[in-house]
Amino acid sequence: MAITIMQGQSDSTIDCIKDALEQYQADHPQSKIDLYRRNPVSVRVRIIDPEFEGRSKVERSDTVWKYLKSLTDECQSDISMIVLLTPAETQKSFSNLEFEDPIPSVL
Repeated sequence: MAITIMQGQSDSTIDCIKDALEQYQADHPQSKIDLYRRNPVSVRVRIIDPEFEGRSKVERSDTVWKYLKSLTDECQSDISMIVLLTPAETQKSFSNLEFEDPIPSVL
């Protein structure tokens, strides 16, 4: 699956985050990755991966940050939300709603 930039245009920070997550995508081909810029200082990332099943939030986060730790401090600082879900969890996750129907930023 391709990594989807859900809304707006790409920029250098989005591109560097996307580049880092492309290796995650290659290593986890069943995952679905979406990202978007919420406002000038905030990027949101969602990864839906069946391999998260049975893993704690900390384990999921540790797995993903192995791919993101190579980002510059500037790119890392723009990541304001990372939502890590199994496909079944998408139906009941409040955080997932921000990706399905994002509320416009006031900035």
